[in-house]
Amino acid sequence: PRMAQEAAPVLLLVLARLVSSTWHEGSGYYLESHTNEVYAEEPPPEPAPDYRRVPQWCATLNIHRGEATCYSPRGSSYRSSLGTRCELSCTRGYRLVGPSAVQCLPNRHWSGMAYCRQIRCHVLPAVLRGSYVCSAGVQMDSRCDYTCLPGYQLEGDRRRICMEDGRWSGSEPICVDLEPPKIRCPDSRERIAEPGKLTATVYWDPPRVRDSADGVIKRVMLRGPEPGSEFPEGEHVIRYTAHDQAYNRASCKFSIRVQVRRCPVLKPPQNGYISCTSDGNNYGATCEYLCDGGYERQGTSLRVCQSTQQWTGSQPLCAPMQINTDVNSAASLLDQFHEKRRLFVISAPDPSNRYYKMQISMLQQAACGLDLRHVTTVELVGQPPHEVGRIREHRLSPGIIEELRRFLHLTRSHFNAALLDKAGADRERYISPVSPEELFVFIDTYLLSEREAARRAQSGDPCE
Repeated sequence: PRMAQEAAPVLLLVLARLVSSTWHEGSGYYLESHTNEVYAEEPPPEPAPDYRRVPQWCATLNIHRGEATCYSPRGSSYRSSLGTRCELSCTRGYRLVGPSAVQCLPNRHWSGMAYCRQIRCHVLPAVLRGSYVCSAGVQMDSRCDYTCLPGYQLEGDRRRICMEDGRWSGSEPICVDLEPPKIRCPDSRERIAEPGKLTATVYWDPPRVRDSADGVIKRVMLRGPEPGSEFPEGEHVIRYTAHDQAYNRASCKFSIRVQVRRCPVLKPPQNGYISCTSDGNNYGATCEYLCDGGYERQGTSLRVCQSTQQWTGSQPLCAPMQINTDVNSAASLLDQFHEKRRLFVISAPDPSNRYYKMQISMLQQAACGLDLRHVTTVELVGQPPHEVGRIREHRLSPGIIEELRRFLHLTRSHFNAALLDKAGADRERYISPVSPEELFVFIDTYLLSEREAARRAQSGDPCE
């Protein structure tokens, strides 16, 4: 009997070693495995074993990526004896799945199963027009840094970290186009006005525009004249504005300066005036010298402003008109006044004629107005052989007097007068003295050329 009592614990120990528990590392699960190669005789019925004397009742806990802190009622040497309680924890970067504490039960099993699972965050979505680089993928403590494509700027968190709760810190950033396009205008330029004009035609190439983001330029606007326009004298600023798809704006400008080459301002000759084209003294302008009625031009008639800013030729003079009465016919006499002077021809029967004396007196008082309107007086007075014909101090021959009377139908029997225009045409007749005012109104209304009217409007009436 004593030997049987001593053999019973030995047999129990052999069976305990044959029936072992296998713990799956890192999973928290364990399975019992049996071997078919060991046979033991059934022991005779014996009293129940003494649990307190078995130091390893449950399988040893071994958690992959974790740790089990156990407390046994019998002391630290009994880490898996009956009644042992173990606190389970995982290393950093892993999360415990299952109960945080287990106890060794009488059925030789732990009260629960647990394992350590790696903490992982979800995969971050792709960033439009950007990218990110992570230090450790989606594991805990992984740092993901965001960058944007050239031309775009990051708005939001530049770095996100995978935290212990399996979520990423911060929020998802975006890449926005905040950079304006690059625009470069043509260089400023200077042009000389074209000959005879006060403007210059200027051409240029459109500005170079480039977008640093997606390369798309939505529109380019011009403020100012189009290329190929005519620019007047002075400085002109041309502006261009470009917009990209994100409505970012950039602008540039350049200037165009038009210079008019000018000659010195010409002075009109005494007893004459100047008629010029264009602006009067700009490169290419032509000026014509004209003399007042009763004066003749001596010298060149036209002068041109050259690119050297000097005039061609020299200034002419306006000399008093030379009347030649020693001619063979009245036509030759009248030709001297063609396009130069108007003629007011007076006929009277004798120098004592009341109408004649009255007319001559009024004309003498209005000499300035007559000369202003280029009017020359011709007198035919008396009866042959004592008839007198004169133009100022110049005497006419009897033959010229007779031809003039027949040509103009002027009778010797009473006072009469005729007004001829510069072409020699008979424009008005008078049978009694005419006042200078009435004569001037008729000339100013019907006989002045456009040039004379413009000059009169510009200079006014110097006789006033």
